[in-house]
Formats: sequence, structure tokens, C-alpha cells
Amino acid sequence: MASSLVEFCEQSNPVVLREARRVKFTNAGRIQQSLLAAAERRALLWMAERTPAWINSDHLTLLGFAAQLMVGLSYAMARECRVWLLATVGFLALNWLGDSLDGTLARVRGRQRPRYGFYVDHIIDSFGALALMFGLAVSGFMHPYIATGILVAFLLLSIQSYLATYTLGEFRLSFWGFGPTEVRVLLAVGSLALLRWPFVLKGHYRLFDVGGLIGLMGMSAMLIFFTAYNTTRLYRLERIG
Repeated sequence: MASSLVEFCEQSNPVVLREARRVKFTNAGRIQQSLLAAAERRALLWMAERTPAWINSDHLTLLGFAAQLMVGLSYAMARECRVWLLATVGFLALNWLGDSLDGTLARVRGRQRPRYGFYVDHIIDSFGALALMFGLAVSGFMHPYIATGILVAFLLLSIQSYLATYTLGEFRLSFWGFGPTEVRVLLAVGSLALLRWPFVLKGHYRLFDVGGLIGLMGMSAMLIFFTAYNTTRLYRLERIG
């Protein structure tokens, strides 16, 4: 018996396996229709063309990841000292710079690594989201259940997007006008608002609990809509009979 699936394929039909190995990886089409996409694209191109040669995409990816970890840490530290909320704004800006500029820089320099970039960027995003929501969960500004719900919704939306990338060849970077950049802007504005209004609705509810619930409902609606939409598309593409 073959010791692996590859050996089994070679023994069964080596011609099929050789042809499969020749198939070139095809990068999925990117769908970016967020509110700030056009202005962001121009800004990223301007910065990429002026980035020093010694800075490469991996440096920027690490910067974005480290900054997102620091956002989570800053929210956690803000439990004892609200000045840390100002730090979250700066770290969100650095996260945007690293996370958004790395791919643009690679494309401008003609040094794309589609499979490596896709995998590394999005596994880092998952760990970064975990750190961010953990920081909010322990900050005292958001109920841990709401933070957990948002994290789960984010991961499910990510899974939906990755499955669509594989099955439809479309990688969706935004949903209903909202993408990572818009979320960062909302978080930055919310962090500044916490300095003045940690509670809203006559002081009965935490600002981030209200905002978090609205965000969670919106993400849930996106997940349901795009899951149904893509399922219908795939059913029609592969209709039997």
C-alpha cells in the first residue's frame, strides 16, 4: 500500500499527477469597494514609490503585526490609565501603514509572492484580531462576551472570504463599503471618544458595548448575506441535471 496520497496518485496515474504539478498558481481577483478605497490606493502608491530601498514588504508586515499587538496591549493598559487610549490611535495608524503598504510595495517593485503573501498576511490578521479583542475584553470598556462575539464573527467572515477565494477566484477585502481601514478609523474615533464619554444613553451603557453590538449585528448580517449569495452562485455554476 502506498505510504502517502502522492505515492498513491503516482501509482494510479502518474500522467495526471505530472499535469497537476504543472498548473500555475493563479492569484484571485481582489474586490475592494470600501468607502476610503480610492483615496487609500492613491496614498499607498505615493508612499510605495518613495519608500527607501532597504525597507521591504516583510518589514512592513512585521510592523503591522507588532502594531496590532500593541493596540490590544494599549486597550488592556487603559483599564488603569486612560492615556493609553491615545496610544491606541498611534498604533492603529502604524498597523494601517504596515498592513496596507506591504502588498502595494511588492506590486510597485514587481516582487509579488502571491501564495506567501496571502497566507502570511491573513494568518497574522487572525492572531492580531485575537490580541485586539482580548485587549478590549480585559479593558473594562467592552463586555468580554461582546468582544468574544466580534472575534468569532470576524473569524467566520474571514473563513467565508477565504472559501470564496478558493471556489470563486474572488478575494473580497470589503463588505458593504466597510473594510479594515474603515474599522481602524472607527476604532480610533471610538478610542478618543472614550476619553470624554465612556458611557452613553444617559450613562446606562458603555460606549464600546453599544458600538460593539451594532458592529456584531452588522457583521452577522454580512456573514449571512454573503454565505447565501455565494452558495447560490456556486449552485448555479455547478447545477446537476
